Amino acid sequence: MDPILLISIVAFVGAFALAAAIAGLAFDFQATKAEDRLDVLAGGGRTPSAEARKGIVKDDLVNLGKGTLQGLNKFTKSFGSWGLYLEQADSPVTFPQLVLIAAGCGVVGTAASFLGNAPLALHPVIGLVASTFPFIWMSFRRAARFKAFAKQLPDALELIGRALRSGHALGSGLNLVVHEMPNPIAHEFSLAYEQQNLGVSIETALKSMLKRMPNLDLKFFVTAVAIQRQCGGDLAEILDKIGYVIRERFKILGTVQALTGEGRLSGVVLMILPIAIFIAVYYLNPSYVMLLFTTPLGKKMITAGIVMQILGAWVINKIIDIKV
Repeated sequence: MDPILLISIVAFVGAFALAAAIAGLAFDFQATKAEDRLDVLAGGGRTPSAEARKGIVKDDLVNLGKGTLQGLNKFTKSFGSWGLYLEQADSPVTFPQLVLIAAGCGVVGTAASFLGNAPLALHPVIGLVASTFPFIWMSFRRAARFKAFAKQLPDALELIGRALRSGHALGSGLNLVVHEMPNPIAHEFSLAYEQQNLGVSIETALKSMLKRMPNLDLKFFVTAVAIQRQCGGDLAEILDKIGYVIRERFKILGTVQALTGEGRLSGVVLMILPIAIFIAVYYLNPSYVMLLFTTPLGKKMITAGIVMQILGAWVINKIIDIKV
């Protein structure tokens, strides 16, 4: 077997095994404090008999393995909570399912590179890039949900303000948003409404919603509610002013988007054009392109090209990313 082909297969299998291991670790150590307390109260704690049934032997080797797994789990959590991330994206799949889908995309990408007669050195690269597609899709889904929530928030605040003026309590105003507005804002407010119905203070319920939907305007609303609960005041008027500020910010943001449209389009073209030219020239004259992979100067040039592509994308993003 060709050594390069063997190295490509080993690299892909190693990456898949690493992704599967991280997925397993991320879900083996996600028991919350509330679950632990309920487990103890229910008598379902980790008793010696339960551990014996699972075949767990507490010796130095097992303790060392647990320490290693906990260290890897902390490393995984340093990138953020995947459970919260998927909840923010309203994901239809769980994290293990997402990892399996990513692995499947990696296999399909590698097979497509074989069928497309791509260079052997690019097979693992294409597989790894394809395996990131589900995570990219989840990121776009999360961003779209945040954007939809931000657009619906002014109407929701004005609706709550009108409910307060008509004599309803704040909880009833939240319930009115649930019934009168579409998702995603109806879903988030329904969770907050159900939490306060179960005895959680409304400030805590709103802070929990803010954790799920980290929106600056929503933070103003949560802060206004907390202050009004402690000091009193006309909450309806405050909500109307917050809604007005949000609408004015959207107007300015629309103007900024129009002015930076050319820059954003230029960035997309400049990122895609080198890749498209590389693929076209490879199929027209493979020996000409393979010099980038077979000669020392070519390897240095393609490395420099990739670094400059990444640097250019970062610079263009900083230029067009105007905070409003």
